[in-house]
Amino acid sequence: MRIRLISYTRNGRSTAQRIAGILTDSGHDCRRFALPKYCSGGDEPLTMKASEWAEEAFREAEALIFCCASGIAVRAIAPWVRDKTTDPAVIVTDDQGHFVIPLLSGHLGGANELALLIAKGLSATPVLTTATDTAGVFAVDVFAKKNHLAIGDMKLAKAVSAALLSGEKVGFRSVYPVTGELPKGLTEGEADLGIWISAGKRTDLKNPAAEETEDPEIPVSAEQAADPFPRTLQLIPRRYAAGIGCRKGKSFEELFAFLEKQLESCGVQKAELRCIASIDLKKEEPGLLQLSESLNVPFETYSAEELQTVPGEFTASEFVKATTGVDSVCERAAVLASGCGTLIQRKTAENGMTFALAKLEEEIHFE
Repeated sequence: MRIRLISYTRNGRSTAQRIAGILTDSGHDCRRFALPKYCSGGDEPLTMKASEWAEEAFREAEALIFCCASGIAVRAIAPWVRDKTTDPAVIVTDDQGHFVIPLLSGHLGGANELALLIAKGLSATPVLTTATDTAGVFAVDVFAKKNHLAIGDMKLAKAVSAALLSGEKVGFRSVYPVTGELPKGLTEGEADLGIWISAGKRTDLKNPAAEETEDPEIPVSAEQAADPFPRTLQLIPRRYAAGIGCRKGKSFEELFAFLEKQLESCGVQKAELRCIASIDLKKEEPGLLQLSESLNVPFETYSAEELQTVPGEFTASEFVKATTGVDSVCERAAVLASGCGTLIQRKTAENGMTFALAKLEEEIHFE
């Protein structure tokens, strides 16, 4: 996770340094900003207003940590808050590091989880205010995040939380195997409102195979099944990573149309994408950055050395190797970004753009 920390006092800088150490040890990428007079090893001088710093951090980081008064944090982020599905996690700690408070994106952005990690490392008190956490109720957005599931309708997700907080039963169905004990409040029985884990577009079609054989036991595919509840919240597994390469200057419009075409040919929805990936030579490519933003998925980039170590057989190109230092970009990037899953679509090239797709089969689990 890309994390930025900001402080305004000597104690705040010290607390930020301790927090960065905790997070770095957990694999996060941290940058610390402090007033020039308090900077020490590893700090970057803060030379802009808090709101300007926050604007830049909202674009480039996945989490912001303010080691200062909460009022400073609230005023700094206020102009840039947009949507809970895209806003980064925002956390505030007092400059002594006694309290850790998630302010924004507690669930989907991971602020609550980060706050608990920080509080444990600092021996501080975490202050969580999200209703499902304080009530000990199943949180569908946390479940979705941990299991890499896209939320089909945020309004229905809120309705699920509201129902559970009110003591109502919420239905649960899944096309895929799910391990773990069904959380309190969820039922496999009938319900007006329910959660459905499935991929594919929802229609009211019956299974043609069952009609032809008059066998009602033939399962209906995810693409053909009707919603199982009057109000159905669909959770879509994000199991695919798209590896993309392109000539410099390719527009967002060209890349988007190309990606849509390739995904359609593979029978995959955009909502099933976990990320797009490429070589680090393309990390500042405007079209790819805009593509990532439009899809609301991360844009992962890797060095030639990292790509070269990916195991498997790939479509090699001497030209690509001479240009980038690795024989295959899109296929290797797709496999690596998927978590070393299976390459299901080899390199496809069109008009200076390349595409490959990898899939990782993952267990869906209730904790």
